Amino acid sequence: MLPTLYKNRYPCNARHTSTPPDMALPLLSLLPLFSLLVLSSPSIGHSAAAASSLHPNFYAHSCPTVEKIVNSVMAEAVSENPRWAASILRLHFHDCFVKGCDGSVLLDSSGVFLSEKRSNPNRDSARGFEIVDKIKLAVEAACPETVSCADILALAARDGVVLTGGPGWEVPLGRRDSLTPSLNDSNNNIPAPTNTLNTIITKFNRQGLDVVDVVALSGSHTIGKSRCASFRQRLYNQTGDGKPDETLDLGYAAKLRTRCPRTGGDQTIFSLDLVSPNRFDNQYYKNIVAKKGLLNSDEELYTASQVTRDLVEKYSVSNDVFFEQFAKSMVKMGIYRPLRGHKGKLGGFVGGLIIKHV
Repeated sequence: MLPTLYKNRYPCNARHTSTPPDMALPLLSLLPLFSLLVLSSPSIGHSAAAASSLHPNFYAHSCPTVEKIVNSVMAEAVSENPRWAASILRLHFHDCFVKGCDGSVLLDSSGVFLSEKRSNPNRDSARGFEIVDKIKLAVEAACPETVSCADILALAARDGVVLTGGPGWEVPLGRRDSLTPSLNDSNNNIPAPTNTLNTIITKFNRQGLDVVDVVALSGSHTIGKSRCASFRQRLYNQTGDGKPDETLDLGYAAKLRTRCPRTGGDQTIFSLDLVSPNRFDNQYYKNIVAKKGLLNSDEELYTASQVTRDLVEKYSVSNDVFFEQFAKSMVKMGIYRPLRGHKGKLGGFVGGLIIKHV
C-alpha cells in the first residue's frame, strides 16, 4: 500500500518548477532501453567522460532495492501484456535521442512548453507511461526523492528485454531528469520508419552512435508493433510511381494489404516480427534476409549498404553475437550526454494531482 503522499503526486510527467502542468491536457505517459560498458565510440572522448559520471552502483546506499522494484513491476506488466516490453524500450530510445537520456519524453505540456508526446514520432504511438508511473510510485515509497525518472526508464527498458528472452546488462545510473522537453528535437532527431539509411545513420551519429549501433539497436524491432501508416507506402507507392516496394516479399505484402488498405486503417497495428513477435531474439534479421522486414528502415539495412548488409547477415546466424552487441550498444546510447551535477532534477515528485491516463 502506497502512502497517501505518493498517491496524490505526479510521478514523472511534471517537473517544471515555475509553471504547473496544464490540467486540461490528458496525461498520455511513458516508453523503452539500455546498458554494459562502452568499449568503442565515434566520439570516444565524450562517451568516456559520460561513462565515468554514471555507475551501476550509484544507488547502492541511497536506494539499494531500486532494481528489484523496477524488475517486479515490469515482470507483472509483461506477464499481463508482453507488448509493454517493446513500448518501454521504445520510450527509452525516444528519450535518449532528444538531448540524451534525461526523462524529457515523460513530461506533459505546460503553459511554458509543449510535450515531446506531441511530436510526430510519439503522437498516437508512444505508450507505457502508466507503467513508468507505477514504478516511480513504488520507488518513491521505498526511497523518497532519490531515483530519477530517466534511470527508472533505463532500468525498465533493460528488464523488458530480459523478460522477453533477450540479453541483460549492467545499467550505468546517476542521470538527472530534465525540467523541460524539446518538441523540435523530438521531431528532428528520432529516426523515422520512412527515413533512408543515410538519414538514419546521421541521426545515430548525432547521439554518438555508429553504423554497428544502427544495425544492432534496430534489432529491438524483434518485439513490438507498428501502425499501418508507418509502412503503407511499401505496399502501394514506394517510389511515387504507384508500385509496391520490390524488396518486400510478394506473399508477405499481399497478407499485409488485407489489413492495411490504400486509405484508412492508419492505426491498425502489425507485429514488427511476424515469426516470434513476443520473443526477443535474432528472428528480426532472418526476416530481413527473407525480404520480410516490415518497415522501410528495416529492409534498407539489407539493401542500401554492403556494410549494414554484412551485419544483418552476421546477426541473423548468431543470436549470441547479436545479444552481445545489442547490450553494448544499449549502454553506449544510455550514457551519452547525461544530465549531471546541478542540472535538472534527481528523484522526487513535483506537486499536483495525478491525471487519469487515456
